[in-house]
Amino acid sequence: MQGTNKNIYFASQSTFIMNEDEHLKTLSDIRNLMERSSRFLSLSGLSGIFIGIYALVAATVTWWYLGNHFETTTYYNLVTADVEIYKPYIPVLAGIASAVLLISLLTGYILTQRFTKKKGLKLWDTTAKRMLINLLIPLVAGGIFCLLLLFHHDLGMVAPSMLIFYGLALLNAGKYTFNDIRYLGMIEITIGLIAAVDPGYGLVFWAIGFGILHILYGITMYFKYER
Repeated sequence: MQGTNKNIYFASQSTFIMNEDEHLKTLSDIRNLMERSSRFLSLSGLSGIFIGIYALVAATVTWWYLGNHFETTTYYNLVTADVEIYKPYIPVLAGIASAVLLISLLTGYILTQRFTKKKGLKLWDTTAKRMLINLLIPLVAGGIFCLLLLFHHDLGMVAPSMLIFYGLALLNAGKYTFNDIRYLGMIEITIGLIAAVDPGYGLVFWAIGFGILHILYGITMYFKYER
């Protein structure tokens, strides 16, 4: 009789443990579902790596171009020179920046779409729209502000402004995706503010912010979420 009671006791304990495990699994599934519905989780770390590489290549090409066509051979002397001296180079610099932006957007879309299919997630949903809107508002404002800087012949503040507004965009969109984006945004803002202290080194800080930081961020995201 005593053995029977022990069997009943152990059976009931096993059932309780199984039920508890099932409840924990259910709660975990619910949490994951809520997270997926409130956050855009399809960002690809590889896209960050490629975008960083593109930025470093663009900075190198810019440095080479100025060294071969500008009398004083440095970005520092370019942005501190008289407007009539650096005005002819603005279309070239704008073209390099635009090319990097277009290639980066295309790469980001392709790799994010690939990551989405691999994880069985949706690429375009309500959360993605919210994230994109919150990302674009500071970016568009920053783009217009940079154009106004060029209009007022203040080339030196363009690179710091790009970093600051980009950081604000990441910070603003971060609440709809991985928290890592917010951290990246805060660092970009910090680097932009440092670059604004001495705009002559804007190209160096631009390469650090858009190049090296993106590569480090992409590597972190890849090993943290994609492997």
